[in-house]
Amino acid sequence: MRHAPELLLPAGSLAKMHAAFDYGADAVYAGQPRYSLRVRNNDFSTLQALQEGIDGAHARGKQFFVASNIFAHNAKLKTYLRDMEPVIAMRPDALIMADPGLIMMVRDKWPEIPVHLSVQANAVNWADVKFWHRMGLTRVILSRELSLDEIEEIRQRCPEMELEVFVHGALCIAYSGRCLLSGYFNHRDPNQGTCTNSCRWDYKVKNAAEDASGDLGGMQVVPLAFHQALAEADNNAFSALHQQPRHPLADQPYLIEEAQRPGQLMPILEDEHGTYIMNSKDLRAVEHIERLVKIGVDSLKVEGRTKSLYYAARTAQVYRQAIDDAVAGRPFDISLLGQLQGLANRGYTDGFYQRHHTQAHQNYMRGASEADRSQYVGDVLGVTDGWARVEVKNRFAVGDRIEAVHPGGNRDITIARMLADDGSEIQVAPGSGHFVRIELDGALDKALLARYL
Repeated sequence: MRHAPELLLPAGSLAKMHAAFDYGADAVYAGQPRYSLRVRNNDFSTLQALQEGIDGAHARGKQFFVASNIFAHNAKLKTYLRDMEPVIAMRPDALIMADPGLIMMVRDKWPEIPVHLSVQANAVNWADVKFWHRMGLTRVILSRELSLDEIEEIRQRCPEMELEVFVHGALCIAYSGRCLLSGYFNHRDPNQGTCTNSCRWDYKVKNAAEDASGDLGGMQVVPLAFHQALAEADNNAFSALHQQPRHPLADQPYLIEEAQRPGQLMPILEDEHGTYIMNSKDLRAVEHIERLVKIGVDSLKVEGRTKSLYYAARTAQVYRQAIDDAVAGRPFDISLLGQLQGLANRGYTDGFYQRHHTQAHQNYMRGASEADRSQYVGDVLGVTDGWARVEVKNRFAVGDRIEAVHPGGNRDITIARMLADDGSEIQVAPGSGHFVRIELDGALDKALLARYL
């Protein structure tokens, strides 16, 4: 039997941490806001919450990693060791770090604490990995920009180092997060944990003209109908770029204007639909789990500390099955792709695992997440006498078919009766902020989650 890699899930809250463990995760990661890349939407903002998380993980025989992966400016160096001292005393299983200076400081003061190199450090070759092993690190989280073949070569050349890779979640249009767009627009630095997701915003395109000095001037907004022009163009006008056709219009200058910043123009290109050219599809590599297991990767990581409780449960459940099947030598269950499709997503890609994809693997049409076939409708808070009390997240009604997602196995339920919290009969759970009771055909555990199909 093959070695089973660790399944590592995000923990943006204690509830998400326990959901991840309930559904198959071996470890979770969370971070202190001041020194990690999740300043916002982080329930582990206090030492007490962080202590509860670490203790709760250890009580279940699981691991808890603390992200401390900013690239610190001088001001934060003054307080870093002092602020990290109580965190180290909580005995997390490892720190996830990127800044070489901070790593040096931690290694000098607390040589016993394991340090994992963050994906922010962009380790893309086996020499990188050997260097960090020499520095005393125990694991390297490889850059998302690597192919499966490159990962395999690193594994073969560096058998002494634990390797971790991302298999699911948002992708950055930059080397694994090292982007400056948000800092440029809003003075909120992504590398300090305050990203405003500028790559997801709505942009319009204007034609531009280049003057004698090389400066660009904007004109009226003109959709380019790029695909139509591409189809009608003479084949002789194309030149090869990674064996893909290139149209002459691609070499003309254009300017983008962000919807909330009229008059601020930057060079870019669009087609007839507009442009979200900085907005990547989400990573989904469940179909590559078997290969990653064969390679001998030590940890498979899911991104998404700000995602929902349902996201934590579903991704843990799906990737747990994929890992278990791969370890046991069972073929890949293609239905897992459909289960992940039900999550809110921007469309899926397997990233750089197979080089090189065309523009069809980038989502240029929209920046928001969407769910094609399911909606997360609520958390089951408890089950009493065959009735489940549900905290409603999205609208559902009597007669709807829901899927109860549970660690012991999922099953479909058609809602026959529903009560308001005061006991009155109702037909519709209107949405977030409401609590209802739904009749079940059998008792389900408190950990049960539901989603609308």
